[in-house]
Amino acid sequence: MKYTTRQQALLLLSDGTIFYGKSIGLSGVAFGEVCFNTGMTGYQEIFTDPSYFGQLMVATNAHIGNYGVNEKEVESDGIKISGLICKNFSFNHSRPDAAESLESYFKNQNLICISDVDTRALVSYIRENGAMNAVICTDDTPVDELKKTLSEVPNMKGLELASKVSTKAPYYYGNENAKYKISALDLGIKTNILRNLAKRDCYIKVFPFDASYQDLCSFNPDGFFLSNGPGDPDPLHSAIAVAKQIIAEDKPLFGICLGHQVIALANGVSTYKMFNGHRGINHPVTNLVTGKGEITSQNHGFAVNKEELELHPDLEITHLHLNDGTVAGMRMKSKNCFSVQYHPEASPGPHDSSYLFDQFIANIEKAVG
Repeated sequence: MKYTTRQQALLLLSDGTIFYGKSIGLSGVAFGEVCFNTGMTGYQEIFTDPSYFGQLMVATNAHIGNYGVNEKEVESDGIKISGLICKNFSFNHSRPDAAESLESYFKNQNLICISDVDTRALVSYIRENGAMNAVICTDDTPVDELKKTLSEVPNMKGLELASKVSTKAPYYYGNENAKYKISALDLGIKTNILRNLAKRDCYIKVFPFDASYQDLCSFNPDGFFLSNGPGDPDPLHSAIAVAKQIIAEDKPLFGICLGHQVIALANGVSTYKMFNGHRGINHPVTNLVTGKGEITSQNHGFAVNKEELELHPDLEITHLHLNDGTVAGMRMKSKNCFSVQYHPEASPGPHDSSYLFDQFIANIEKAVG
């Protein structure tokens, strides 16, 4: 890819539908599953969230880039989305503490973006026809050639992507003299999860996605954490085996998003690909334990089978998504294990669900006496 002046661009969906727009400057093509996020802020956190690996992001907010980029507001070591589709791209920004413009950020990381797209029509189309693979093109590649290559892009169902974003070697986060030690399995972990654990007096060792239970135990942890991440949970056989062993030993276990799905699979409850996933920062959830409502940040295209979960003798649903009744949280009745489908670490927010980290610490305290 090379940096060029703006030119005409297009988005081609796998069913042949085309939406037109303009390039913001990078010339090339980008493939992935097209999805949309309804958040009005936090675009930098979205772009760097490893859970979005392999996806073309449609921003429903009308303006993207208007407050630039701040190096402290990243969720990983770089941009993880495959490409961006937006309505209005702001080449200028007005935030005093921004380190650079979004344009230069994309240029430095070779991210293709198309703007001037009718995103309201596009989101409406995706909602009616479901998530599908797509390609954005900002060069002169013929449509027939794009269609041929797009037909060869694998479907997200059955696709293992955690290995693409997980750390290659273990690393530490937080104060080594902290009260609690946590072994975290990195399936695509967000940095703000580590921040939330560290500020609760935890020292975390983060392990690669294929680390064994013995590897995690070598840190002598007080608790275990299974992270968020991209792709289908079903192929994550190693992570599922690790979850089974943690549960069998009745160690404190907390899972978020993909980690939540892995815990379900470890208990014999299946997952499925949603027609359209949940992606945004205004998703309503009800806590069935407290009776309280929560506004949550969500990002997932797979979900836990509710009917199977309701029939499981040792699992209970703790949270439900109020828009469609899907499972948003669960816990085990006889084990020190719970999980949620959404993101209590959400940055820039909402923070309604941050208590879940306190709940994890409380579970650890009960276990260690």
